[in-house]
Amino acid sequence: MLQRCSRAVSRLSKLGSTSPMEALRKDVIFTPRHWYSTAAATLAPAMSSPNGSTNCYKQVNLDKMFLSKPCSLALAPDSRLRIEEPKYEGLRHVIYKMLLFYSKQSTSIRGANVVYRRILHQVDKPAIYEVFNMEKTFKMTFSLLVLHMWLCLRRLKQEGKEGAEFGQYLYERYNHDVELRVSKEGVNLLLTKWMKELEKIFYGNIVAYDAALLPEAKPDELPKVIWRNVFAEDGEPQPDDAASRTVQAMTRYVRREVSCFTLTDKEAMYSGNFMFTSLDNIPSVSAKR
Repeated sequence: MLQRCSRAVSRLSKLGSTSPMEALRKDVIFTPRHWYSTAAATLAPAMSSPNGSTNCYKQVNLDKMFLSKPCSLALAPDSRLRIEEPKYEGLRHVIYKMLLFYSKQSTSIRGANVVYRRILHQVDKPAIYEVFNMEKTFKMTFSLLVLHMWLCLRRLKQEGKEGAEFGQYLYERYNHDVELRVSKEGVNLLLTKWMKELEKIFYGNIVAYDAALLPEAKPDELPKVIWRNVFAEDGEPQPDDAASRTVQAMTRYVRREVSCFTLTDKEAMYSGNFMFTSLDNIPSVSAKR
């Protein structure tokens, strides 16, 4: 079963394999609900580029990246990137209230949609593939999507039951999106089977990421997990020197985002008014010379 799960993404993309799946924990709280597809908002733009790849033209000094002091990811009150809840007045307000537009569930679903669009904004853009020198394949994008979902879910868990409930809506948004992406890859007859395989990989990955950040975890545990879950192909137990530098850079990126999310207030998390650390303006090697 473990081998079958670890090969699910690679068979789907036909380009390598995903990482080995870690043992699932019994206390995972984010489980799919089938009614979400009827309530989800419009799907965000597709992850893959028209030709299915990206040009890795940016050369960066990986050893000097993501060393700055962590800070809150919340958007400033006057930021043009903020998304505010619509404010209706008069009769329209009454009608929308009767339609449960202002209910906690409706508000959470809208917020989760915005959070997921923030994730896709980070994962879809060429910058992350250019900086970490990755090809934009289904496997790679799926791995990055799971990684950034974990970053958000981990922060939401810190808010207790309320955060867990919001995380449920976020997971449902993700699950609905992945289902459409798998279907877009040409998988229709065995769609349910593939979704179950990808679900197992998702939970295995987030459990492994959580374990790598425990106080008792070894210092090299997180880079090992990132290597297995994001970069490794079949038959690659260890990264070479070049790959190791990339893995270490992504490890610093992940640790910094974890710290930044800890400093991000819950209002920003629930409304989606935050942005991951920008990778667009990473200075190139040639620019420093």
